[in-house]
Order: sequence, then C-alpha cells, then structure tokens
Amino acid sequence: MNTFSNAFRAEVVRMARKELKPELQGMRKAITGHRSEIAALKREVKSLTSELKATQRQTKVGRVAAPSDQPKVSKRAAREEFVFAPEMLAQMRNALGATQLQMAALLAVSPLTYSRWEKGQAQPRTKQLAKIEELVNMGPAKAEKKMRQPAKA
Repeated sequence: MNTFSNAFRAEVVRMARKELKPELQGMRKAITGHRSEIAALKREVKSLTSELKATQRQTKVGRVAAPSDQPKVSKRAAREEFVFAPEMLAQMRNALGATQLQMAALLAVSPLTYSRWEKGQAQPRTKQLAKIEELVNMGPAKAEKKMRQPAKA
C-alpha cells in the first residue's frame, strides 16, 4: 500500500504542476515586467534627485553670488515673511562689532552652528529663525545691550 500511495501522490503532484505551469508562466512574465518597471522608476527617481540637488546647489550659489538681491539687515518697515540670508548674519555681526562666539551666545546656539549659518552651509530651523528675526528687528543698540547682559542659567 505504501508504494501505491507514493506513486499516486507523485502522479497528483505531476498533474498539478502540469495544470499550473501556463498560469505560473504568465505570472512570472508579469513579475519580470513589474521588476523592470520598478528598476526604471528607481533610476528615474535617482536622476531626478540628482538634478534637484544640482539645481539647489546652483540656486544657493546664485544666492551667495548676488547679495544685492537679498534684503538688508532691517525688516521692520516691510511686514513680510522673514527670509534668512547668510550675508545678513555677517552684516549684523559686523554692525555690532561682535565675534561669531558672541553672536552664537546671543542666539543661544553653538559657535559651530552659527559659523555654518554664516557660511551658508546650514539653514536654521524655524525656532531659530524666530530668534534671528527678533535679533534683526531689535536693532544694533538693543542687541549690544543684550550682549553685555550676563547669560541666564
């Protein structure tokens, strides 16, 4: 009986494979097509990402190269949305006669972070932008007075 059951089981498996083979081939072709489409989409995303980064770099270079397009230190008169510009920080620091270390302390950030902002290597977060805007709007006299005050613990 054991030999018969093994032979019967083998025959059923063979017939099932024979019946399923055309369906599986169609599915395999579809899967292969989907994989090639996915690969093409990944390549497209990669190329678009690199184009975007290149465009952002060019825009950043364009911004640094044309400082006359950027607003000056004061934004008080025009109630527009505050736009960060690295040159603005440098102008403000020079107007105050402060060091980067003093400006970093005034804005409550590390000196390295401030240096990166001023060089245009990093962008401040929203909360930090608010502090920068506040500093710009307070004017040189108030900023100098605030610099002279001891830091609160």
